[in-house]
Amino acid sequence: MAALIESELHEDTEIIEGARGEFTVWVGDDCVAKKDADGFPADSTIVEAVRRRLEATEAGRAIRS
Repeated sequence: MAALIESELHEDTEIIEGARGEFTVWVGDDCVAKKDADGFPADSTIVEAVRRRLEATEAGRAIRS
């Protein structure tokens, strides 16, 4: 997933080992996707969630400037 995010969004990623079976995707302090009782979210869903959060973050930075 990290490689896909890097190639699709051109953003650096960091893989942090979690608990056994855990899968969570964070953008800053915000959880944007995670494994649940239904399993893993689709790759496209994760990439889109990361994209939306990054865009929201950038918009917030522009407003504060």
